[in-house]
Amino acid sequence: MTQLTSVRTISSAESRLITGVCAAHMMSHYYMLVLAPLLAFVRADFNVSYTQLALALTVFNVVSGVLQTPVGFLVDRVGARVVLIAGLALSSAAFAIAGLFDSYWIFIAMYGVAGLGNTAYHPADYSLLSHHSPSERLSQVFSFHTFAGMLGSAIAPVTLLTMQNYFGWRGAYLGAALLGFVVLAALIAQPEPVAMLRPAGKSSKGASHAAGTGWRLLLTPAILLNLAFFTLTAIMGNGLNTYLVVALGALHATPPAIANIALTSLLTMNAIGVLAGGVLASRMRQHVLIAASGLTIGGFMTALIGLVALPSAVLIVLTGVSGFAVGTTYPSRDMLVRAVTPPGAYGRVFGFVSTGFNIGASIAPIVYGMLMDHGQPRGIFLLSAAVSLICVSTVTFGFSGRVKE
Repeated sequence: MTQLTSVRTISSAESRLITGVCAAHMMSHYYMLVLAPLLAFVRADFNVSYTQLALALTVFNVVSGVLQTPVGFLVDRVGARVVLIAGLALSSAAFAIAGLFDSYWIFIAMYGVAGLGNTAYHPADYSLLSHHSPSERLSQVFSFHTFAGMLGSAIAPVTLLTMQNYFGWRGAYLGAALLGFVVLAALIAQPEPVAMLRPAGKSSKGASHAAGTGWRLLLTPAILLNLAFFTLTAIMGNGLNTYLVVALGALHATPPAIANIALTSLLTMNAIGVLAGGVLASRMRQHVLIAASGLTIGGFMTALIGLVALPSAVLIVLTGVSGFAVGTTYPSRDMLVRAVTPPGAYGRVFGFVSTGFNIGASIAPIVYGMLMDHGQPRGIFLLSAAVSLICVSTVTFGFSGRVKE
């Protein structure tokens, strides 16, 4: 209730902008999952192997990972709103074309275009939110932004499979594109507020100086530690979420139904933890402490699940606690990035550190898959716990002297 009341005090123009940015972030996560529930249908239609079809996701992630930082520079130069609109337009058009044309290579090419569109979301979103949200409520706004992305991931499978049942996989792709165009129209229809275009207390001269720091800013220890932090949390999350069910089955003979409930508990409580973390960060302002505590609890619970065969009810509760604890760290994580970012450089910094998501998502399946292939399911949990503790060390020793906003 406190969180909702706080957001309502933001001006109507700013509130509409925040809602639009969160909706765009929801679409970015939705688009990342379009292929997963439709994989078998697309493969059968094109008569290709799973490896050939996986090329689409590889192209998407490579394009997104390589170009996200340059797009962050573009955000700081031409403005976040126009880049966000262009990115969502590219993404939506790419999925529409992928559904319309009966060509495997056009399908692959459109995933490259979608990857380019995907580069806009994090640098543009965080730049807009940083400029248009009161600083005392920014952590809550960041939590809404993260939660919106999780919501996009959650609704994608059921809505896409429903559309596939009625219209085929091509109809599902067109439906996904249409949803993006609706959000795009809403973004275009609302002008950008002007009241908070510059952070309070910062001069345009300071912003210009920050904008001129270029790549040197990105290679400073504080920003590189942020990149490492994002990469490590992506490795931990992607690996554990992907292999939790099979690892529980191999290690503790957990029935698939129970293991899937445990995974659902983890993901659901992770999303709820994000909202709780926004409230916590706005009240405590001790972002290092919140991040370190959440990661420590999450790591401890994960290790315990890997070391002890637990009753089903206890397993489900502990996975939920782990997900909740890690979720609470996300708003503080974003605030830590903002704390070391000069005005005028939000796009490039958030674009750069967010490539950690792509790096982590590329590494995790291989490393965790090797553990499973070598008969080490316990390693799935112990590695996740170890990565969590490394993140704690990074936060504690690398960010302990930061500004508390």
